[in-house]
Amino acid sequence: MHQIIILGAGPAGLTAAIYAARANLKPLCIEGIQAGGQLMLTTDVENYPGFPEGVLGPEMMQMFRKQAERFGTTFITDNVTKVDLQANPKKVWVGDKEYTAAAIIIATGANAKLLGLESESRLMGHGVSTCATCDGFFFRDKEIAVVGGGDSAMEEAVFLTRFASKVYLIHRRQGFRASKIMLERAKKNEKIDFLLDTVVEEVLGQDEVTGIRIKNVTSDASRELQLSGLFIAIGHTPNVELFKGQLQFDDQGYIKTALRDDRLTQTNVEGIFACGDVQDHVYRQAVTAAGTGCAAAIDAERYLEALASKTS
Repeated sequence: MHQIIILGAGPAGLTAAIYAARANLKPLCIEGIQAGGQLMLTTDVENYPGFPEGVLGPEMMQMFRKQAERFGTTFITDNVTKVDLQANPKKVWVGDKEYTAAAIIIATGANAKLLGLESESRLMGHGVSTCATCDGFFFRDKEIAVVGGGDSAMEEAVFLTRFASKVYLIHRRQGFRASKIMLERAKKNEKIDFLLDTVVEEVLGQDEVTGIRIKNVTSDASRELQLSGLFIAIGHTPNVELFKGQLQFDDQGYIKTALRDDRLTQTNVEGIFACGDVQDHVYRQAVTAAGTGCAAAIDAERYLEALASKTS
């Protein structure tokens, strides 16, 4: 029996672990086989406070983990297979082994949807990115491309014109999912060129992006485009499969929070808290994830205090 179990070990989960451990709650963090969250795919992190020279994403996550461990967090490097959030105490299974806790913090994150190209995966963090806010600065005066047709793609393309000399916006159809206002804003920007009915066939370059090969789906004609960066903006998928049927989700599939007792990270189920990208589809930054991880630990601590006073 644990006081708190934390599911996930990205910036949100590890910050929650640090705060919970310092509150002497002896948290158990089930970090998963692919621990560290999306920062494990990031080379240089230059916008996290406290790192004036920047830091490698995996190195930063290792620092977070060591800090959580130092204060008494226990880690299991395996995947959760099943949960029962309605039970009292809450139940979590890793394979056939059952763990119980009075409170659970969910920090399972979200995954960026990708094109599915081998070259895209190989060059991720070396010119291929899923976050304009994180990496736009590295492409000052360079030509780059954004793939997508929704509001996120328009927003990222417009944002990237602050740095890039030209932004190609590549979309596989003529029509857009983006709202009219976001689409018009992108169309009015002189630095953005639209390439419609177009898909990316391959990302070019050995150690860094040197261009892409694109194909027009109407004419079937392929050509190469020389550029320095490719931003994928075709959406994210929150990692919520384990919790379906047990928690409330918003219309985009993210866990709803701030639902009970004025606690920012409280879900619809008492004693279950969520933080980071699994409940945030707006900001999706390491620093905001860490902030909600802190909030989740404090919310869980106060919940446990209230629980203890009821039973004493």
